[in-house]
Amino acid sequence: MTSREPDLERFAAELRGEVVAMSHRAKTPHLGSSLSCIDLLAVLYREFLRIDPGHPDDPARDRFILGKGHAAPALYATLCARSFFSKSLLDDFAKPGAALAEQPAPGCAPGVEWATGSLGHGLSVGLGMALAARMRNLPFRTVVLLGDGECNEGSIWEAAMLAAAQKTGTLTAIVDYNKWQATGRSDEILALAPLREKWNAFGWESVEIDGHDFDQIRSALALAAAAARSRPLAIIAHTVKGRGFSFMEDDNNWHYRIPDDGELAAARRELGLDPS
Repeated sequence: MTSREPDLERFAAELRGEVVAMSHRAKTPHLGSSLSCIDLLAVLYREFLRIDPGHPDDPARDRFILGKGHAAPALYATLCARSFFSKSLLDDFAKPGAALAEQPAPGCAPGVEWATGSLGHGLSVGLGMALAARMRNLPFRTVVLLGDGECNEGSIWEAAMLAAAQKTGTLTAIVDYNKWQATGRSDEILALAPLREKWNAFGWESVEIDGHDFDQIRSALALAAAAARSRPLAIIAHTVKGRGFSFMEDDNNWHYRIPDDGELAAARRELGLDPS
């Protein structure tokens, strides 16, 4: 049974509504991939990450890297909801010359730490940040959210080996395991399963959770927060692509499809954001 809580549930619903509206307005794809990670972002940004929207460049802030950069709308909506920047930036999402492009660029807006449009680089960047924290004696933690299809990249596993060798216990990788990538089922394209055992074999501690269960997300992140950690942590979060909408869930057509007017209205009704 998935644990839901009214406050976080509402927050996640509002994020989902914003993401669908952004896709509809800007005519941009990757909606299903953005929706699968919303609950993870909700807990990270409401309860786990030590961040201050008023001081987004604080050297001691926790770092979050969105490895699966095509899910940028989910990150942008979350940062806006946490008051890192105004709603006007979301309204201009993906317009020519606007701050918020389809995939993140460094410095494009407060709270966006790195450019991650090219898959497979996020974990290496996160590892570099974790090592920098150690060298500079700073207390921040680093979290990298990866796509399951992104785990096809050899650079992910290079970074995983180095992170284990360097005992970077302040580094956490969360795999948004929604079981799809652009052209098919993730496990069929490159035999990802058993994914938890792979991370273990590379020297990481790993846990598997329901990535839509707030309590399970919290429990996994509590492991990441343990002060005595020496091994990096991999959280294998089982999720559903297109989560939150009956007509999108587990349908890979929504990797590229853009909602029309009727689908936008239906999505808002399902979320309870419209009274009709």
